[in-house]
Formats: sequence, C-alpha cells, structure tokens
Amino acid sequence: MSEKSQAQLQVAAPSRSILNDKWDVVLSNMLVKTGLGFGVGVVGSVLFFKRRAFPVWLGIGFGLGRGYAEGDAIFRSAAGLRSVKA
Repeated sequence: MSEKSQAQLQVAAPSRSILNDKWDVVLSNMLVKTGLGFGVGVVGSVLFFKRRAFPVWLGIGFGLGRGYAEGDAIFRSAAGLRSVKA
C-alpha cells in the first residue's frame, strides 16, 4: 500500500466509527421506545378499552415517532448528543 492510501484509511476509520456508533444508539433507542409504546398500548387496551387494538397501534406509532425524532436530533448534532440551551 502506498502512503496516500494508508492515510485515507486512517482518516476514514474514525468517521465511519462515529457513524456506526450513532446508528447503534438510534436503532436501540427506537427499539426501546417502540417496545415501551407497545407495552403501554397493551396495558391501556386491557384496562380501559375492552381489548381493542387501536391503543396498541397508537402506542407503537408514538414510540416510532419519538425514536425517529430523537434519532434525527442525534444525527443533526455535532457531538451525537442533544444539547440543552441554558
């Protein structure tokens, strides 16, 4: 390998690692939020709505939407974490 190609590999590795880390956080966050929405939907369906399906789908939708919004914030931020304005 030439020196130029080795330098390109060394430069590309950190950005690829950061992107992979962000995807890991986003996908796990979305999975957790969707699971929580599903659980809340099932409990709400059993307790309040005579076992109808719409609370479950509503919970899944809220979970996916919240996961998407947080993932969008993670990819748009410079550090990968949402910052709080003081």
